[in-house]
Amino acid sequence: MNSAVQLDAELQKWKAEGLSKAEIVVKQCEFMLEWPYVWGASGQDCTPDKRRYYMNRDVCPEGDKNLIRKRCQVLNGTKSSCSGCKYHPNNEKTRIQDCQGFDKEVMKAVGITLSGGGATSMYNNNTNWQTKGIIANMPLDKVCCVFKHDSSTGKMEHTGIHIGGGQIIHCSGEVKRGSTSEKGWTHFGIPKGMDGDIPVPTPTHATIRRGSTGPDVVECQTDLIKLGYDLSPYGADGKFGAKTEAAVKKFQTVSGLNADGIVGPMTWDALDKAVGPTAELYTVTIQHLPKATAEEIVGKYGGTMTKEVKE
Repeated sequence: MNSAVQLDAELQKWKAEGLSKAEIVVKQCEFMLEWPYVWGASGQDCTPDKRRYYMNRDVCPEGDKNLIRKRCQVLNGTKSSCSGCKYHPNNEKTRIQDCQGFDKEVMKAVGITLSGGGATSMYNNNTNWQTKGIIANMPLDKVCCVFKHDSSTGKMEHTGIHIGGGQIIHCSGEVKRGSTSEKGWTHFGIPKGMDGDIPVPTPTHATIRRGSTGPDVVECQTDLIKLGYDLSPYGADGKFGAKTEAAVKKFQTVSGLNADGIVGPMTWDALDKAVGPTAELYTVTIQHLPKATAEEIVGKYGGTMTKEVKE
């Protein structure tokens, strides 16, 4: 898991590189995966005191009070400090938010203000949006906010961020990945200030996970094998099974990424950097070498030896 300090550094780098607001929103959402949910919060540092403040508010639902306590090792009495807590990676803080707090903080980082005290008021405030409507009309190549309408109450009960292609990242329990089909999303809104209709950057690879098949899986498996991960006995067979998922998780952990076993844009980028550019390869034949020298070269660089026969 990434820390808040790491995110702040990455945000500065992304802005210095001239990335678009849409690109930064996507990268930020991916970077915040597994950050903790706390009802009523919107980007405060994750500390026992901050958790206690939101837990003790009269308006905090009882179920959320229990969740806040359960997921804090200090508040639930498991430990006396935050040391070793999942939400304090390398003893650095993450940040707490609820669903609408997550949307607001992610958009705030690119200079966009979303008004409203909750998901319902945020959606109903037309000054927030370039355009909005039902999820069936949502453009799949745009970054936008998505909402789930509860017909029994007439309210928006949940919100998240669409990062392109039907993929959603939202805060429920913690920041997690989903899709438009998994959560029952009903509405969307493209925020004002997103520089018009900015398309989500087109990925060079599909997002793949356990159960995926095809050439992207073969490429991922090939990269993992090059990096020394064991995919035997199947190798690069184009089928994303348990062995490939385990290797992906190990690679993500080593690379400082969220170890969810899903190969999305950040994991593809890390794989590409780890493997390096594809190089042109040549075979060199060196004649008349002593046996010991030839064995040394083959041992260091690989290849085969051919004994010369004098006529």
